[in-house]
Amino acid sequence: MLSMPQVDDTVQLTRDIPDLWLSRGTVGVIRSVWFAPSTVYEVEFEPVGLNCPTRALLLDEQIEATSAAYA
Repeated sequence: MLSMPQVDDTVQLTRDIPDLWLSRGTVGVIRSVWFAPSTVYEVEFEPVGLNCPTRALLLDEQIEATSAAYA
């Protein structure tokens, strides 16, 4: 069983988020974890073509750990 992602872990999207111009497979870093009323991850992405990072609040099923998270 995999452990829950933690702050500073690298994760990737499991689905597109068109409103934020983020595509499935885009890699980001967890910046905070919220636990109530359900677990939500604040993930920071640096999408190609944008001048600043993008942050999104994501549910567990929207992200997965990358191999870099366990290196």
